[in-house]
Amino acid sequence: MAWLLLGIAGVLEIAFAYFMKASDGFTRLTPALLTVATGLSSVILLSSALRTLPVGTGYAVWTGIGAAGTAILGMALLGESASPLRILCIALILSGVAGLKLVTAS
Repeated sequence: MAWLLLGIAGVLEIAFAYFMKASDGFTRLTPALLTVATGLSSVILLSSALRTLPVGTGYAVWTGIGAAGTAILGMALLGESASPLRILCIALILSGVAGLKLVTAS
């Protein structure tokens, strides 16, 4: 259950970053409110997952999902660079996330 909560928290972290960009420096109300809601929800779910998971593993997986997912979203929706080297780096982040899942008990 902790891993599921952590995965959802990671996805909410991606949404948080996207809505923060869409809020245009918190000048647009709806995206600004969604930024706050997704950010808080993400941290609350992370906190719940950390009841069971080691903090180093949980935090690393959460930030890894957020970083890789946000980079992928930026490429897919915001026209950011999708260079082969950038994609390789994202794959390395995701490999690290998967590796932490494989070596962590629970």
